[in-house]
Amino acid sequence: MPRAERDLEIIFQFVQADTSTTANKWFNGLIDAIESLSVLPQRNPGTTEDPALRQLLYGNKPHIYRIIYSIDLSRKIVDILHVRHGARDSFDSTS
Repeated sequence: MPRAERDLEIIFQFVQADTSTTANKWFNGLIDAIESLSVLPQRNPGTTEDPALRQLLYGNKPHIYRIIYSIDLSRKIVDILHVRHGARDSFDSTS
């Protein structure tokens, strides 16, 4: 989804993945974690903001990121809605 794509671009720039091998490796791990949702997307819990949405946590404290996503079982589609740092305030699931 467009919002998640913007989130990833911001994270890529923030961690300076284009200039740091370590940051690039971490960012690629984040992408791999997101892509892993194509297999068993229901394995993760619902969000506190909206139980119909799910979240995958990636990283280690204090740098944990939340991948917020929805599942359309009938079409077998996972939509990544938002990627955000876990320390941020709750999000508005309606926007």
